Amino acid sequence: MPARRALVSRATQTLADAGVASPEADAAGLLAHVLGTTRAALVLVDEVDEERATAYAALVARRAAREPLQHLTGTAAFRHVELAVGPGVFVPRPETELLAGWAVERATALPAPVVVDLCTGSGAIAAAVKHEVPHAAVHAVELSPEAHAYAERNLAGRDVDLRLGDAFEAFDDLLGSVDVVVCNPPYVPLEAWESVAVEARDHDPHLALFSGDDGLDAIRVLARRAADLLRPDGVLGVEHADVQGESVPAVLSGTGRWVDVRDHRDLAGRARFATARLAR
Repeated sequence: MPARRALVSRATQTLADAGVASPEADAAGLLAHVLGTTRAALVLVDEVDEERATAYAALVARRAAREPLQHLTGTAAFRHVELAVGPGVFVPRPETELLAGWAVERATALPAPVVVDLCTGSGAIAAAVKHEVPHAAVHAVELSPEAHAYAERNLAGRDVDLRLGDAFEAFDDLLGSVDVVVCNPPYVPLEAWESVAVEARDHDPHLALFSGDDGLDAIRVLARRAADLLRPDGVLGVEHADVQGESVPAVLSGTGRWVDVRDHRDLAGRARFATARLAR
């Protein structure tokens, strides 16, 4: 039987040669998936039987072809929840956990918060908010039927109001009553097609990625719709590309309906999401 260390070492080199951004972590993660254990527990494994070694090699080959790791394992970790993901739904990124954390903080400070997650995708932000703020009334909407099906799985049993429809037309029944609107909209400019990572460009739904020539089309509509949904002094949080740290706040300020507009950086120091408060 092949040794675990040798298997992971070869897989790491294969993934590195293929341009995978985190070859060592992905190699270990795939083996843990095949063995039905955790990455931390791999140190307890000395050898891998031939059947599982073969299955592992097949997954490594698919990852080397730049199929997303989360599509191969079928899951993605997001803050304190685990999500089902796969073809047809946007794979949540670690950076979005910061936006979700902001929403959690805003909701926690209120006695009976009403939170709306627009463009929910897999339901990641909605699931995180409901998990960490159980007393919140959480509502979520997704346009894509394929992504909505994943959100249904991930939000099942969580008492979240999930709807299928256009994020910028949904929730007429909540107009003027929402405390927190949070959104991870499409924001990649069409002209940036070639610069998008292969895993996202070839496997994430384009509906969740691209938004007009400058990437701001969805955010312009969001700036208006969120203002209609929120109560006075309600707050909005929206993710954006790292090059949009000035343009997104400008969109919000330009409507004349938002105050306290500010941008927030991620752990790498890159502009990541903007927040604003609805003017009275």
